Amino acid sequence: MPEEELHGIRIHLDRLLVERGMTLTELSAQVGITVVNLSVLKNGRARAIRFSTLSRICDVLQCQPGDLITHDPAEPA
Repeated sequence: MPEEELHGIRIHLDRLLVERGMTLTELSAQVGITVVNLSVLKNGRARAIRFSTLSRICDVLQCQPGDLITHDPAEPA
């Protein structure tokens, strides 16, 4: 199994967008990063995220990092 599949990190961007009635395109415009990069994050394929990006996402979505990212070591991606 490739290394990137051996983690238990879950991204909950879809749920947060639905709860806030926002599209990925709207979030992209407000955060200032591309839809493609947000899509990579949303689909759990991101290998890293800058704290500044995480902070901007949390500001726009009015959430905490733990609302967006969780860790479940029992369930690798």
